[in-house]
Amino acid sequence: MQTKAAILWERHAPWSVETIELDPPKSSEVLVKIIASGMCHSDEHLVTGDLAGATPEPPLIGGHEGAGEVLEVGPGVFSVQPGDHVVFGFVPACGRCPSCASGHSNICDLGAITATGKQLSDGTSRHHSNGKDLALGIGALGTFAHHTVVNEASCIKIEKHLPLDKACLMGCGVVTGWGAAVYAAQVGPGDTVAVVGAGGIGANAIQGARLAGARVIAAIDPIEFKRKKAMDFGATHTHESVDEALGAMGETTWNRGFDKVIMTCGVGNGDVLGKAFWLGGKLSKIVVVNIHPTTEASIAIPAAFLTFFEKQLIGSLFGSGNTRRDIPKLLELYTQGQLDLDGLVTKTYTLDGINQGYADMNAGKNIRGVMVYEH
Repeated sequence: MQTKAAILWERHAPWSVETIELDPPKSSEVLVKIIASGMCHSDEHLVTGDLAGATPEPPLIGGHEGAGEVLEVGPGVFSVQPGDHVVFGFVPACGRCPSCASGHSNICDLGAITATGKQLSDGTSRHHSNGKDLALGIGALGTFAHHTVVNEASCIKIEKHLPLDKACLMGCGVVTGWGAAVYAAQVGPGDTVAVVGAGGIGANAIQGARLAGARVIAAIDPIEFKRKKAMDFGATHTHESVDEALGAMGETTWNRGFDKVIMTCGVGNGDVLGKAFWLGGKLSKIVVVNIHPTTEASIAIPAAFLTFFEKQLIGSLFGSGNTRRDIPKLLELYTQGQLDLDGLVTKTYTLDGINQGYADMNAGKNIRGVMVYEH
């Protein structure tokens, strides 16, 4: 079949929206009509090359926050059928590898295969343009398209009454931020929490900390719009910089330092992480969620604090969450009014508006832009 997709033909180039050829699903694969796709900062890393070596090389179709309707399933697919509504989890979950079997499906072994951009089942492509095979970007999903073919391991069935233009955000940003606070940082009642970066992931880390009972949530971001939105999501204090937050710790933490520090910047930076490490107090957890460029070989932290203050430096992928457990659970919290998805969506775009959407993101105008597709 033919469909439209946004293709990145080379690094540092704009997305090109054009017609592609899409093959039918093979064994363990699903054809999905995508209704909406979130515009996560991680896909900007495909353009800049920050994740070189960990993601496929162009030409590729981007997008990893998507939701839509199943149109067709290949042989052996049993968890979804045509007509079902699904959200894609940007990390596939096979359910059989050691990571999945031990309750850590967010680091499923299939994740290594997604770096090739090929289909997880056989290493070939279903997406083609101008006689060339197209890779799929982060998660081997390709949600910057009206239709895609993905592995069943990436599909999470959801109830049909849920709005897909909000549910799509569950594929990455919401679970990643919420889980970073609830699972990786283990925020508890009465904790003091600093969230460094108040964009799409940081906003959900704030929501997670609020739901977990934190008494202080300090949002740190240089952009005033994001600081104001952070208060809507549950922040109790806002700061323009880490330095400003350090100067205010007498007020926010009674000079004890924060119990939890969650790094959710657009692009990770070792120097910023080193400075933010000072925000944590004794027994604090410093959780790194944002992606650092693969070329960054080291980070600057005062290592003695790891021993003397028992600080912990923790990495977290997909919020250390579980797609099949957490996506339905958080959607239930949304329907109960406990989790704000509507407020995350600053502006919607069409597929043709993808470059404007990313320009707005880079200008700090959006918490999350969402592309809603017309079929």
